[in-house]
Amino acid sequence: MLHLWGRLSSINVRKVVWTVQELGITLQRTDAGGAFGLVQEPDYLARNPNGLVPLLHDEDGDVVLWESNVVVRYLCARYASETLYPQGIPERFEAEKWMDWQQTTLNPAGRDAFLQWIRTPADQRRQDAIDRSVAAMEPLLGMLDAQLAQREFLAGDRFTMADIPAACEVHRWFGLPQPRPSWPHLERWFQALSARSGAAGVLDQPLA
Repeated sequence: MLHLWGRLSSINVRKVVWTVQELGITLQRTDAGGAFGLVQEPDYLARNPNGLVPLLHDEDGDVVLWESNVVVRYLCARYASETLYPQGIPERFEAEKWMDWQQTTLNPAGRDAFLQWIRTPADQRRQDAIDRSVAAMEPLLGMLDAQLAQREFLAGDRFTMADIPAACEVHRWFGLPQPRPSWPHLERWFQALSARSGAAGVLDQPLA
């Protein structure tokens, strides 16, 4: 049994939910963070001292983890070691590279535009923050488009753990009410991932 704490409005929780659905594992999820609270309660902080979501408890082995991409790696390594978690060293670290890049580069670039459009009242919205975020994000999405012009998925010719964090980020960016350039290879990839049964309730989730 897997127990996940976190609300679906969180991009980091969506990564984990999608992974679990791809694996076909039974999941108990408790809404936490934001309006749901819980994350500053002593029992939660004892498991996740960051006070953030997601938090995963895999009761089979009593494994407790936080940090979304680490949770995705763990689930894929434990439950899909021949498919979502590449066994070959070159492919595995190609996947790792894109997962780290999503967390350290892509997410910070797009965060401000998301926060301004979705979580800031219109009369308090800062266009300068949106413009800076767009200027940072568009070249990175161009990098993704160039990568996907050469291969079907981020780490090669099959769907792996690498695709999940990046696609959750693209879902968030594509959902913003603003114009954007055309990235045909990125759009092809995103549409293909959106059609996966495991992505249901994740890549079609409204932004909040």
